[in-house]
Amino acid sequence: MRARLDLDLATPEPPPQASIDAAMRLLKTGHLFRYGEMGGEGNEAALLESEFAAMLGAKYCIAVNSGGSAMFLALKAAGVQAGDKVLLNAFTLAPVPGALQHLGAETVLVDINERLVIDPDALRSRAAQTGAKFLLQSHMRGHIADMDEITAICAEFDIKMIEDCAHTMGATWNGVQTGQFGIAAAFSSQSYKQFNTGEGGLIVTNDADIAARAILMSGSYMLYKQHAAAPDPVVFEHWKGSCANHSMRMSALVAAILRPQLPLLAARNKRWREIHDRIASRLRCHQMIRLPDRPKEENYTPTSIQFFLAGGNIDAVLEQSARHGVPIKFFGGDKAVGFTSRSIHWEYISRDQPVGQSERVLSSLCDVRLPLGLTNDQADILADVITQSIDAVMA
Repeated sequence: MRARLDLDLATPEPPPQASIDAAMRLLKTGHLFRYGEMGGEGNEAALLESEFAAMLGAKYCIAVNSGGSAMFLALKAAGVQAGDKVLLNAFTLAPVPGALQHLGAETVLVDINERLVIDPDALRSRAAQTGAKFLLQSHMRGHIADMDEITAICAEFDIKMIEDCAHTMGATWNGVQTGQFGIAAAFSSQSYKQFNTGEGGLIVTNDADIAARAILMSGSYMLYKQHAAAPDPVVFEHWKGSCANHSMRMSALVAAILRPQLPLLAARNKRWREIHDRIASRLRCHQMIRLPDRPKEENYTPTSIQFFLAGGNIDAVLEQSARHGVPIKFFGGDKAVGFTSRSIHWEYISRDQPVGQSERVLSSLCDVRLPLGLTNDQADILADVITQSIDAVMA
């Protein structure tokens, strides 16, 4: 009999009861906006910023309304202006080049390698060719490049790095947490990631000027003193007249839902890795499947699994797998589908980009979401559905 998974893989992990209780308490007060004209002591968003900064080992944190807003504000606060060239790995999701488009910056795509991360040689080449002084390093789907080498290249070419850590909450490279390699980093609490608040974003940085600018641009008005994980108020004096208000701040309600989830991060990541590795070990045994390498320096935090599928009839495999309860996202398709797209689908960026290596890598790349509640038996069934679907098509 063919295996079938009777589970909706798109069902996110619900917030814990402590989050629900915190939200209900706040709702009863009516104080859902993060600032108060009579003072903001005890505000949920300010408390979240302090706790998240401490968790990441960062000096400053700014809570905003989405991961995309966090990227936009981190880049803008770091000094990216309209017309600036910004290097970006060619494997990412649409909100990442979207943040650059929002800034009016020029996206300079950089090839990825078989590990699904930015290719160091390609980065060095594109930096030399274009003179770009910013890198938006997207840790796409939780795959982490050799950050020691990437950091060295940035130093060589005087490039400022901003990290997109939407898929690497709690992940490390060589013992250093993602988000601590660049001058600023953006995180997300959108559903399906380590935390679930529906939408939400967080910026971390150790640079006082970046932090002050991001706070002002997020929409603090002149209430920036209500931020706890923030620079000294004297830093704001230099910037408060020149930073536009982009109204991207996080609400107190989202912060209240998120705060009780912070202590759960380590346990969630441990379980997600167990699920990922269990499925990976079974898929790896199939002759038509190849998985990206994971170096020993990479302590990854997977919420999905990626694999390369050999053979020419991938669409039929996708159809078979979906019919048996496992929808597979495919990055090699001609058109963007759902959340899945690649650079040729982003018509708003320059088409004259040398990313042939990336196109080859992505042409057979498959992706499956892994809900945290997946049991070991369900993980085994999921792997069976994929392998049996391949066998049914390739037989």
